[in-house]
Amino acid sequence: MFALVDCNNFYASCERVFNPALNGKPVVVLSNNDGCVIARSNEAKAFGIPMGAPAFEYKKIFEEKNITVFSSNYALYGDMSSRVMNLLSEFTPEIEIYSIDEAFLKFYGFEYYNLQEIGIQMRNRVTKGTGIPISIGFAPTKALAKVANKIAKKYPEKTSSVYVIDTDEKRIKALKWLPIEDVWGIGRKHAKRLKALKINNAYQFTQLSDDWVRKNMSVVGLRLKHDLEGKPTLDFEKVANKKMIATTRSFEGMLTNFQDVKERVSTYAVSCSEKLRRQKSHCNMVMVFLHTNGFRKDLPQYGRNIVIKTDYPTNSSFDLIKYVNIGLKAIFMEGYHYKKAGVIVMGLTPDNQKQFALFNSENPKHQPIMHIVDRLNTSYGNNKVKFGSQSLGRQWKMKQERLSPRYSTCLNEIIEIKA
Repeated sequence: MFALVDCNNFYASCERVFNPALNGKPVVVLSNNDGCVIARSNEAKAFGIPMGAPAFEYKKIFEEKNITVFSSNYALYGDMSSRVMNLLSEFTPEIEIYSIDEAFLKFYGFEYYNLQEIGIQMRNRVTKGTGIPISIGFAPTKALAKVANKIAKKYPEKTSSVYVIDTDEKRIKALKWLPIEDVWGIGRKHAKRLKALKINNAYQFTQLSDDWVRKNMSVVGLRLKHDLEGKPTLDFEKVANKKMIATTRSFEGMLTNFQDVKERVSTYAVSCSEKLRRQKSHCNMVMVFLHTNGFRKDLPQYGRNIVIKTDYPTNSSFDLIKYVNIGLKAIFMEGYHYKKAGVIVMGLTPDNQKQFALFNSENPKHQPIMHIVDRLNTSYGNNKVKFGSQSLGRQWKMKQERLSPRYSTCLNEIIEIKA
């Protein structure tokens, strides 16, 4: 059996753990630079706050409905997620972390156990250990576990937030209940096409022929169909290294000066190089892009990107800063107000399979220096050691006007109790 564990309204729940006064009250969490809504409590959803709502457009509603608004606190959310996953691993060693708030678990050899009781034990363990509410769905396949989880989340009082699909009767009933557009793996285009064919729920989808599904939805759709039929087809995915790594950000304000944009792009290059080293990879190409604010119709618009091939595979911050600055000089145009820029490293290869060049090669001093820089930044905090092009006296930060403390990861911001 598979289990899908999903943390309910995860970002909002993390904020409530350390501020219980928010329980039962509407809460929303905003994206980078406090741009748009990326998480909502059930109470906020009831007020009609949509996912992706621009914060400035809903500011009046936030105030009128007394909705508590937070900036994204990724340090807190990441730590709380790690705690949840560690507690779940106590119940089975086979766990696949699907996202920051979801995980699949395998329960082999539990045929004679009461999975409903085990699920309640899991829920109580996580809630007691972290304060995060979870919903759990058990089923013979991953796709059906997703369906079971939706039922557990939809009817928490009837199911105790745990639902088990362990009979064909339950499977059929659940699939008839689930709209086709809510099926895991069915995108908007496929849902629209299926609805045009009068396929309105998951059960009707499973009644289609294998040949039709393979022809119109590829082998991926066919695997999904078999999984929904109760035939285990989708197994745990192997964790693979990323094929490209990106660091992109919107600026807090708009930038017009080349040196300001250069400082930002250099910082993104350093971030990408750090991620490459953590993954033990090199890159062979670097893309730099920048563009203006598309919402400011009163200003001239411009956007462009450029891809530069490196002379040799590298993950050195020195090299990546050099290449992105070459790219930025080629695409930067005076007279524009830039709102966003980014660096993407591509053509990744393992760092132990390096192809040497005949006339150009990495400076042998780079790697020892990179090792020391990474170690110092890990010990004393990111950006404690900077490169000259990053402007040592300037601290760039995202707009986070409503940021809560990093209760669980920063000793200076730890929760205080008055006794």
